[in-house]
Amino acid sequence: MFLHLGGDVVVRLKNVIAIMDLETTTISKISKEFLTIAEEEGFIENISDDLPKSFIITEVDKKSKIYLSPISSVTLFKRAGYIDDIANV
Repeated sequence: MFLHLGGDVVVRLKNVIAIMDLETTTISKISKEFLTIAEEEGFIENISDDLPKSFIITEVDKKSKIYLSPISSVTLFKRAGYIDDIANV
């Protein structure tokens, strides 16, 4: 299964490690440091010119990549089917 992150970016769902809300997670100093270091190391890809609402951590062939997406984390969770799975428990 695939997950459309916005723009022209689609990733395999099995490669997604985390879907995070940018506004709430960047309150934490540790999260800010994580994103700063990831950007310095070249792991971040901004997939749109719009203001990012979420970031998605992925791993393919033991290489990490973080996508900044203009789509909210809630919408991405719905697209991935996670919210449907939780509702059925």
